[in-house]
Amino acid sequence: MALDVKIRAKRYEKLDFLGEGQFATVYKARDKLTDTIVAIKKIKVGHKTEAKDGVNRTALREIKLLQELHHPNIIGLLDAFGHKSNISLVFDYMETDLEVIIKDTSLVLTPANIKAYILMTLQGLEYMHQHWVLHRDLKPNNLLLDGNGVLKLADFGLAKAFGSPNRIYTHQVVTRWYRSPELLFGAKMYGVG
Repeated sequence: MALDVKIRAKRYEKLDFLGEGQFATVYKARDKLTDTIVAIKKIKVGHKTEAKDGVNRTALREIKLLQELHHPNIIGLLDAFGHKSNISLVFDYMETDLEVIIKDTSLVLTPANIKAYILMTLQGLEYMHQHWVLHRDLKPNNLLLDGNGVLKLADFGLAKAFGSPNRIYTHQVVTRWYRSPELLFGAKMYGVG
């Protein structure tokens, strides 16, 4: 088992640092076995008071949900393994995120681009909801784009499976600036349009 983990860890060659969050660091890497470019999210293993058996619960949830969700507009989880004091999640490599595109003043988004991004987001969400999963952290930097312009939902650390439509979930999960108006203002009705 320990040998398998070492082999899996050596399978990926780090190429570049992509970013860092509160609990994880993301690298661009090359899969030596398939010679493809991937993204590796290294999650720091939590302290025992915040993690069951020393494993970060959000990492476990993200792994479990992504192993079950397979859709063109949802990031693909290719591999997951523990190594040293980290859990490594290997994903499809994506060129950029929607936040970078929105902030780039040299880019002009056409109505067709905007409609395509909205459609791909809604198709990913529809698939998730059909499989009883709530993302709970939708924002532009969690909407990733590959080199062909295909948008994929990413970062499932706050996602949750739900079984009962009558169960009440907290509305204070999403990053505040990206909360929908019905959550911010307490409206009872909402919809796509």
